[in-house]
Amino acid sequence: MANKKTNKPAVRLFKTPTDLTTFRRELLSHVTEENAHAGFDTVVKDFPAKLRGVRPNDLPHSAWELVEHLRIAQWDIIEYALNPRHKSPDFPDGYWPKSPEPPDLKAWDKSIVAFRSDRKKLVGALQKADALAPIPHANSQSLVSKTILLIDHNAYHLGQLILLRRLLRIWPDH
Repeated sequence: MANKKTNKPAVRLFKTPTDLTTFRRELLSHVTEENAHAGFDTVVKDFPAKLRGVRPNDLPHSAWELVEHLRIAQWDIIEYALNPRHKSPDFPDGYWPKSPEPPDLKAWDKSIVAFRSDRKKLVGALQKADALAPIPHANSQSLVSKTILLIDHNAYHLGQLILLRRLLRIWPDH
């Protein structure tokens, strides 16, 4: 197959179907498993309700703000890749909750359930789609590209949540 712009042969990233399968498995593991650092489920587990809106030591965000931001950003990245009609929230205000505290007792759990549901949607898409194919409505970026962005974004904010938990003295030493 030739590159349409240069008429040169396209570069093959994977020599065999096994190579692509291995790559896909590795990518999925970074979305769903704990590798070099704690994952989402570990970081949010057993977070005391009374501390979810606290910003210790002048940190810019509470646990609620970080969890809800992770949910919103992940949803947006996935929808951007999968839905040609998707409209992203206004940046940056649409990516953060209005208050450091959850609006009610159910908001925390609802956000976590939605995060997991969106992650499951991404996993399904990665398992079925040609994950390296350019997505026309997403500036021809691939699902792999959007997934790597998501992994990077989530890791950054999960690190912030771990720091916040340490400052609140509710992070178990590993």
